[in-house]
Amino acid sequence: MDHLACFTPKDLTATASAPDLAAYRWRLLAQGDSWFSTATAKLDAHANLLQEMYFKQPTCAVNCAGSGEALSHMVDLESAPDFVRLLSSPDAPVWDGVLLSVGGNDLISAAQTPAHTPDGADVPLHLRLLRRQTEWGPPSAGVARYFSEPGWATYSEYLRTNVRHLLTLRDQGPSSGKPVFMHCYAVPMPRPAGAEANANSELGASGPWLYPALKACALPSADWAAVSRLMVFHLALLLKSMAADKEQFPGLHVFDSTAVPLAPATAGSSGSSGDWHNEIHLNHSGCLKIARAWSESIERVLSGEVLVVPGGKRRS
Repeated sequence: MDHLACFTPKDLTATASAPDLAAYRWRLLAQGDSWFSTATAKLDAHANLLQEMYFKQPTCAVNCAGSGEALSHMVDLESAPDFVRLLSSPDAPVWDGVLLSVGGNDLISAAQTPAHTPDGADVPLHLRLLRRQTEWGPPSAGVARYFSEPGWATYSEYLRTNVRHLLTLRDQGPSSGKPVFMHCYAVPMPRPAGAEANANSELGASGPWLYPALKACALPSADWAAVSRLMVFHLALLLKSMAADKEQFPGLHVFDSTAVPLAPATAGSSGSSGDWHNEIHLNHSGCLKIARAWSESIERVLSGEVLVVPGGKRRS
């Protein structure tokens, strides 16, 4: 088993030390949010998902996420010129697959959207994920009573539109039709655990992120973990439904990382806890667990293995 060899777009243009991509069995292009970030604090803490990926055959990735949060929102894709060029330009390399960590920051941002604008005007439900106290549903609905289904419909269409656009970019270049791999994140514990200074400024200061949003909506603290689970599971179901729609999302492969057992952070803790580096980012052990399982799933697809699913059906 070999660690995934990670390079940057700048490495490809180095005159004396450019990597020989032909030396690797599988060549991948990566883009994403803070889970792929190469910020020094993330790398020092081994809190980067790509860092912990292992493959049976030599595999490399050119990671366009950079040291900041290059793709804080999917709509920012066009502001990632290296990724767009390496994916869609006629002279781009032929990649065996594309690794993506996207959608999570957008979900957090939607959860952070307040019920009122700074001048006191109401923000309509279709533009936010959480309901204020006067809008809660009946207790019989469980934690779904706090959740804005109209807001979820808006988010779902936003994500679907942006992933379709990304697949169109893929099909404009030499890697047309190649597999695109996404994960479903994991369920964080809302808690007062922020990031290092300026480590995630695109989502607002340095966190925490969900904790203040849930407090602002007056959600009972006993329900915070379940609300977090509800949102992340909604995202996982959305991504898996997209992958199942081969007509609109050809070549999309989604790994259900929410099914990987993780040690949850302790409620109320403010530092690294369980498998979590801070409120929404994994630490080394968490990255290791998800990355190893995701690597196996990716390599099965790259190798063209045929899987037998319940009912005797076959799929590649």
